[in-house]
Amino acid sequence: MRIALLSLLLVLVVQVRAQKSAATKSSSYLQLPWKTVATRMSQEWYASDSAKQVAETVLFSQQDIGGWAKNKPYHHPLTEAERGQIEKSKAGVGATIDNGATTTEMKFLVNMYAATKDVRYYQAFEKGFHYLLAAQYPNGGWPQYYPLRKGSTAYANHITYNDNAMVNVLELLKEVTEQKPFYASLPVTEGMRAQAKQAFDKGIDCILKSQIKVNGKPTVWCAQHDALTLFPAKARAYELPSFSGQESVGIVRFLMEISNPSEPIIASVTGAMAWLDAHKITGLKVENRPGADGKRNIILVADEEAPPLLARFYDLETEKPLFVDRDGIKRSSLMEVGPERRNGYSWYNDELVHLQKQYKAWLKKWKIQA
Repeated sequence: MRIALLSLLLVLVVQVRAQKSAATKSSSYLQLPWKTVATRMSQEWYASDSAKQVAETVLFSQQDIGGWAKNKPYHHPLTEAERGQIEKSKAGVGATIDNGATTTEMKFLVNMYAATKDVRYYQAFEKGFHYLLAAQYPNGGWPQYYPLRKGSTAYANHITYNDNAMVNVLELLKEVTEQKPFYASLPVTEGMRAQAKQAFDKGIDCILKSQIKVNGKPTVWCAQHDALTLFPAKARAYELPSFSGQESVGIVRFLMEISNPSEPIIASVTGAMAWLDAHKITGLKVENRPGADGKRNIILVADEEAPPLLARFYDLETEKPLFVDRDGIKRSSLMEVGPERRNGYSWYNDELVHLQKQYKAWLKKWKIQA
């Protein structure tokens, strides 16, 4: 009897633990970033009830014009107040491609449609697709927000390379055009593919034409460019017209993904890589050395073994690293920037070494003499 009772208790413990484990597993997605939930979960998860609940929030949150707002954890349940706010703002200017918005939600809908074949997911994807087409300027660029903004945030109307905004759109259009496996489940028409190809080609043309030239040679890009002149443009007070050592990395990487690159694309990539290599910063490392208060404190320290850095901004006149605080005044040293912006913004990146490896492979693949 005692053995039987112990066996029964053991079975109950195992069942309880299994139930707890299953519950934890089913809710663990709530602890993840939205982009991870949208694009990197298993196909089984996208068929789950949890994923379908998330999808209802994504469908509900789609703006009337077809895009989505940015920096929203769409995998978290909405409160009544949040639902009310979304309802009120659906017809506004909240739809954007900034910080991966809209393209991320569209990819989530692709995953959902592939797992469930619920036609609503494809319809929302198609609405987002037409939003991207509508937002494109005639010259091929994309603003950060569409509909276009007015007033103090009108800088969002610039053609936006910042945070890979335009590159994210072009990557999606490229994959739709080329019928990549990820989009195979969607009933995308030949007409849509033709539209995607046209928008993609115009986007590439805009990238090539907006590339900053010095003495006739292509260099890199600014984080944003004027929608009419294509000249480097100012955004926020600390984001002046400049050469960008940050956004240009993403643009070059994207251009190297294009099959059978044309002569203009080859010239663009080789010119940008030469400029980035000539402006790399060696012998320095970015470190966070908190002060006595324990707060973040970014400084530069000497380190001959550190990988080369690229500054986020370079002055258009001197081509030297550029640092700006909220007062809009140019500074030549990061330590001249106040603690709030110095510690709350990314002023350097160490992506050049990896980019150079990709570049070397790209040259070899297409038999290009740089």
